[in-house]
Amino acid sequence: MARTPELAATKRRRPGRRDLTSGETASLPLPRDLKPLFWDVEFRRLRWPRDRDFITGRVLAEGGYQHTRWLTETAGKGAIREWVIQRRGRGLSARTLRFWEVVLDLSHRQVTAWIAEQLAYPWSSRLAR
Repeated sequence: MARTPELAATKRRRPGRRDLTSGETASLPLPRDLKPLFWDVEFRRLRWPRDRDFITGRVLAEGGYQHTRWLTETAGKGAIREWVIQRRGRGLSARTLRFWEVVLDLSHRQVTAWIAEQLAYPWSSRLAR
């Protein structure tokens, strides 16, 4: 069966992918592969980009290869890097932060300072800044 020109001209967007024409991501449910990371919340209510900060933090802290690949494809490496920098690594363990230092090409001195700050003030990650 041949496709009509109208159908051939329209492309279906993949869930969670950026719409290159508008620069926005549709508010869509998360892939089911992420569900084990969000055992403590109602997974079906989470939406990207509305819950972007929460989702990003959880995936960076607890996610495996498939989870972080999805995040990188969805948000982009630059946005993830900015997320880590804005929060000064809060919410990520020292080991996880060192991993993301390498992957995101973060300043070694900067990451070392963040880790020292977390060790000096362990409750600072709980404070809103």
